[in-house]
Amino acid sequence: MNEQLETLFKYIEPAKLLDLGLQATKFILVIIVALTVLRLVKTTIDRVGKRMQSRSSTLDDQKRVETLTRVLKYVANVVILLLGALIALGTIGISIAPVLAAAGVVGLAVGFGAQSLVKDYFTGIVLLIENQIRAGDFIEVGGKSGTVENVTLRYVRLRDAQGNVHFVPNGQIDSVTNSTMDFAYALIDIGIAYKEEVDSAIQVMQKVGVELAEDAEWGSKITEPMSTFGVQELADSAVIVRVRFKTTPGDQWAVRREYQKRIKAAFDKVGIEIPFPHVTMCSSVEQSALQ
Repeated sequence: MNEQLETLFKYIEPAKLLDLGLQATKFILVIIVALTVLRLVKTTIDRVGKRMQSRSSTLDDQKRVETLTRVLKYVANVVILLLGALIALGTIGISIAPVLAAAGVVGLAVGFGAQSLVKDYFTGIVLLIENQIRAGDFIEVGGKSGTVENVTLRYVRLRDAQGNVHFVPNGQIDSVTNSTMDFAYALIDIGIAYKEEVDSAIQVMQKVGVELAEDAEWGSKITEPMSTFGVQELADSAVIVRVRFKTTPGDQWAVRREYQKRIKAAFDKVGIEIPFPHVTMCSSVEQSALQ
């Protein structure tokens, strides 16, 4: 064994071995420093984000800060790790300039085949700058709808009411329908039977609307008194009366459900009929008589 080591050291100069050890040490130190810097930057972004959220006066501002925080952490990952890798390669004698030149050529070649990816990133930047989508929003985009769980420069991740997760590439987004930005409307159509007095039914509906707005639990979700639009439609079996509540973002569906529950109880109490389609079955004898 000793003879083999002596033979090995004859062919390996101590100076070269020392230089190799220094290069390896520098390489490892650069990687450690890059990971440490990345951790510090991400921690700082989290702290600044939480501080800005605590100072935000509205829920919309808080959502925007949360979304920007996630994107900044994503960008920090890419930039710091890429720079760390390039510097680490330089410590072991690999020139960065040829690597960058090769990367430029490869990037140009790949760019022609990755135009959709470039479009994703460009659209993602525009979405963030214009504040169209924030984490927690309920949106419809790319033929999918759901609550936004994450917004990156490449895609938007949605979770629908059934729990399904949809990843929509930003490049496929040509329009955004945001149901939870600034405020929302709970639009409610109530059907009453043709035999009922419309004005009396509207009075009951307005009374229920006032009670809902003054309720300790629901009042904070309603920002304006209920608007009554009157008769919206003369349907086949009902007179449709439309009302609307202005609500805080995301509460329009809960307010709509609660109002419908209360109006059903109120109509039952005063004897106002909420009609439903009826089907009359005739016997063969009756059908023959009708013919």
